[in-house]
Amino acid sequence: MSTKGIFTALSGALAQTVKMDTIANNIANVNTTGFKKDQQTFGEYLTAHEKEQEVIQVPRIPASIESFYAMNGGDKGFVDQTGTFTNFEQGSLKFTGGKLDVAIDGAGFFEVNTPSGVQLTRAGNFTVDGNGQLVTKDGFAVLLDGEGPAEERTVRFSGQAPAYISDGGEIFEGENKLGKISLVQVQNSDSLQKVGNNNYSFKSNMPAEVSKVAVPNLKQGFLETSNVNIVNEMTEMIMAQRVFEGTQKAIHAYDQMADKLINVVGNTKG
Repeated sequence: MSTKGIFTALSGALAQTVKMDTIANNIANVNTTGFKKDQQTFGEYLTAHEKEQEVIQVPRIPASIESFYAMNGGDKGFVDQTGTFTNFEQGSLKFTGGKLDVAIDGAGFFEVNTPSGVQLTRAGNFTVDGNGQLVTKDGFAVLLDGEGPAEERTVRFSGQAPAYISDGGEIFEGENKLGKISLVQVQNSDSLQKVGNNNYSFKSNMPAEVSKVAVPNLKQGFLETSNVNIVNEMTEMIMAQRVFEGTQKAIHAYDQMADKLINVVGNTKG
């Protein structure tokens, strides 16, 4: 009798733990502006299925003691945590009336300048910092459309007149137009990786395919809410907890089997 299955059950328990952590983070950000929920993906790893077809030596003899153990690693199955992906489905738009609040209605990202370089975000709850610079809630400078270094594409207000952003993305201070907010579209969302809860950078192993959005579809005075559905997330959390409890029972059962193999069968004298 083999107890290798305890490792399969253990991998399942660990996978559900990761899933619950992901769901908990989604729930914690249900009220975060522009937040996109994450989802965990899993697969089944079977050693024999990972080999080339010609490498697998299938026994050509009738079932026997000799062929019983020729498993080619097929008995070593466990849950493979294939990764986390972000669901970029748009959240609903909420009216705020804020002059510097702007929501993207459709595809696209705002460009912001961070200490780690230019990053992207969907959160349009902008404000003005102590230096008169248009920034995100995290304090990152919002960039203007155009070419050149990020430091030269920031927005600064003099404080002499009210500041606001139009539906077309133009930034005004009174009647003075300071520029147009930079809005870009990413061709392959799989190339993005989340930085914190609201910013995105590009994965090092994938090309950054970005194009400018010539005619932004923005809603001034609105904010995009999180795309987290709290009811769905709670349902997923309950299901993950039940699966986790099931794997715990399986681990306990295999542990009892191992105990009997060692302390009962092993001590039995023929």
